[in-house]
Amino acid sequence: MRRFGPRGSSSNSRGLTLIELLVALAILSILAAAALPYAEVTVRREKELELRRSLRDVRTAIDAFYEDWKGGKISRTSTAASEDGYPKTLQVLVEGADSGDAKGSKRRYLRRIPRDPFSEQTHPPAEQWVLRSYQDGSDSLAWGGRDVYDIRSSSENIALDGTRYREW
Repeated sequence: MRRFGPRGSSSNSRGLTLIELLVALAILSILAAAALPYAEVTVRREKELELRRSLRDVRTAIDAFYEDWKGGKISRTSTAASEDGYPKTLQVLVEGADSGDAKGSKRRYLRRIPRDPFSEQTHPPAEQWVLRSYQDGSDSLAWGGRDVYDIRSSSENIALDGTRYREW
């Protein structure tokens, strides 16, 4: 036998009331507001990891170039290297340097120049980095232009650990 409520409707009706929907919406809004900062930190942390990886890759390539120059694997007369043994530009690491053998082969150190994840993405990757020459001081803000001894980010932003990206 069916029971009927005050207005003749079935007492076991299904569905949500407007109040229940509003409470559920409020709870979901609070959860979304709490999760948003975590998502932003996660994205920033991923960019920081990409920056560290890019810096490590380029610095390792510069060091390998210098070691090859010092070890005679790169011709001393190569126009790609400075008199100190460092590449003249970042592009040299991609295009390669003359190995000085009879075949005329080139030694390449990078497949491509990585992007600085915190700089303007409208510039080519080679222009996104701040370069330091072997002759430049450690605190120099201007590149001497003779060779590429080190690179750093051009970003003025502060990292999650409190340091500046340009100091990495």
